Parts: sequence; structure tokens; C-alpha cells
Amino acid sequence: MTAISIDNNDNFDIILAMKLHILVCNGVFDLGLAALTDTVGLANAMAGSLPQAPAHIELTLVGVRRRIRTAQGLTVPVVPARGVPEPDVVLVPAFGDKMPDTLSARLTRPDVPDAVAALQQWSTAGAHLGAACSGSFLLAESGLLDGHRATTSWWLGPMFRQRYPNVTLDESRMIVNSTRFTTAGAALAHVDLALRIIRERSPALAVLVARYLLVETRSSQAEFVIPDHLAHADPMVERFECWARSQLAKGFSLAEAASAAGTSERTLARRLQSVLGKTPLSYFQDLRVEHAVHLLRTGNASVDQVAAQVGYSDGVTLRALLRRKLGRGVRELRRGG
Repeated sequence: MTAISIDNNDNFDIILAMKLHILVCNGVFDLGLAALTDTVGLANAMAGSLPQAPAHIELTLVGVRRRIRTAQGLTVPVVPARGVPEPDVVLVPAFGDKMPDTLSARLTRPDVPDAVAALQQWSTAGAHLGAACSGSFLLAESGLLDGHRATTSWWLGPMFRQRYPNVTLDESRMIVNSTRFTTAGAALAHVDLALRIIRERSPALAVLVARYLLVETRSSQAEFVIPDHLAHADPMVERFECWARSQLAKGFSLAEAASAAGTSERTLARRLQSVLGKTPLSYFQDLRVEHAVHLLRTGNASVDQVAAQVGYSDGVTLRALLRRKLGRGVRELRRGG
């Protein structure tokens, strides 16, 4: 399918439609799949309202099995991955398995190697690949992300980092984009992923769709991260986290932290890097930010008073840190924004 645009000089430009495949596996996350299909569907519906309408997006649901059921048991009509026209873009929605143990079991199912092979074939043919939430694990299983940056659901970061050490993970980001791959964060980041693909086609259309969906620009998952949830991924990290919470107002000492965790400074630093992708000091700062946000949202203390409670000398330093870490100011955080 093609679209024809005419400029003011009556020149005709043929714009090819984008062939977009969504690779649907058994146990797919219902909300994630719907977010991708509905966002793309709305883009197609709204395209004609723009002065220069972008070409239609040809959306196809493909699978490596004839019968696909979602995590909620709904049947998804798919066409076989083999034999369909080569796509321009392939998106992988999340699995319904939300926690590391069930996700690990899901990745051992026999349809996964077939899905991986399909992704490798499409990538070789030049397709841009994208994934959201736990779908990033399927993309990483292919080895295609090795040497690239990626993101995933923030609480799956430790599992991802240990399973795919050759991928540079930044789970604080909502979207990580490169020339060949786009990955998105948790659950509702499926909408961000779809909007990113639409934006490559038409920035104006992406803005229009985002407005209809009431989606604000959001570049980070950092505000939603629960640090002690991540700490439970490893006993040593959990011991460090317990010590750190008791020391927020006093200050950081790597020697004291290592002693409390029952290990050496070097081993503690290596373990936090391998599990969380952070230095001990960086994680300590994350805990300070988390506690500061809690105090700002639940009390009436001044910024200077909150800063003192989390170990900073003044409110100016805390304001700058909150802006850098979360992309939000004190007023926004007090409003719950």
C-alpha cells in the first residue's frame, strides 16, 4: 500500500506504508498487546486529520504457533511468522509473567527458540526491532542486543543484568533507542514504544495521538522504582540496603557499609554493580531520594528540613538532585505529580 503526497510545486512523492509486525507469543500480556494495537490503530484513524497525512501503518499480528492465547486466556488471531512479507518494524509485547521465577520458566518454553529465530531473520533483513517490559527478554535471548543499550521493567533489572551481561541495561529509562532497536520500560511503556515508532514516521501524528490518549512526555521510570524491592534480589545487597536506610542522615562510608554487609569493600562494589548496575554510593543516593520524596509528599516540612533528614546540607542540593534523578521539582512532587 502506498500514499501519495503533493507539495506546493505539484511534485508527487510516493510514501510507502510502514509494515509493522507485532510478534505475539503464548502468555502475552493482554494490556501490553492492546496498548500497541490500539495506539497504532488510533494513529491510523487520526492520520487523515493532518495537513500532510503520513502513510498508513500496515499492522499484522504474527506468531510462531497457530494457536495463541493471552495470559488471560483470550485467543489471538495471528498469521504464521513464516511467509509473511518482510516487515519494516517488529514489536514484541511483554509476557504476562511478571516476576523473575515465572518469567524464567516462560523463557524455557519451546516456542521461544522459534520466536528468537524469527527475530534474528527479520533483523538480518533490515527490520527495526522493539520490545517493551518483559518482551525485552525475548529480544535479548536472540543475542541481537549484545553490545547495545536497553531497558526493561525496573523490577526485572537484576534478573536481566545477570542473564544478559553483554547488554548495557539502563532500567531507569522509559525508552532506550538506537538505530536498530528500541526498548521500553514497564507495562504502560507499551504506549511509549508505539508512540516512538509513530514519531519516526510523523512527529506531528505522535503528538496528536499522545494528546488523545492523555499521555504526557515521560523519559524515566526512576520515580516508580522501589529500591528495597530490588535489594531483595541478592542477600548481600539486602544487608547493604538495611544498613544504608539507617544511615541516610549520617552519611556514607564504604568501609562501614561493607562491614555491615559482611564482605569486603571490593566485593560489595562488584555485587551491587552486577545486580543493580550501580555503585554503593549511587544506590545510597537513590535511597536518600526515595525517602525525601516520601517526606515531601506526606508531611509539611520545608525543603531544608527534608534535606537535613536525608543527609544533605541544604535544600538547594536536594532540589538539584531531585531534578536530576526524577526530572521533577519539589512543587510537582508535593502535588503527587
